[in-house]
Amino acid sequence: MRAVVQRAKHASVSVDGKIIGQISHGLLVLLAVHKDDEETAIAKMAEKIVNLRIFGDQDGKMNLSVKDVSGAILVVSQFTLYGDCRRGNRPSFIESAGPEKAIPMYEKFVEYIRSAGIGIETGEFGAHMEVDSVNDGPVTVILDI
Repeated sequence: MRAVVQRAKHASVSVDGKIIGQISHGLLVLLAVHKDDEETAIAKMAEKIVNLRIFGDQDGKMNLSVKDVSGAILVVSQFTLYGDCRRGNRPSFIESAGPEKAIPMYEKFVEYIRSAGIGIETGEFGAHMEVDSVNDGPVTVILDI
């Protein structure tokens, strides 16, 4: 699994001009499932994101997690994170899991975050989405599990 995690002041995702998920403070997570990922990656990635200390404490040091700051998470599926552009100018997405594998893993990831007591919103898997966010910092971290 691969994730791009952005600390956000607010973020939303829309389909056909209608907001389907939004948070006011927390993390925007763009999530991709690799074709060879196993289910064990779900818990590892979710735990890493929930406990990732990228929010400032009283001294301004990155020591707090999204749960420490009572933030929420907006998760958007993003198969293009596995795009390979090493050959030519058109990305190849053969490393991304197909929907038959990616959808159940994405849904289990969302449920894992929800079971941790974190507020979570989502995009719509496979839909053409518009993502709007204000990156706080900016702080952006790339995670590979």
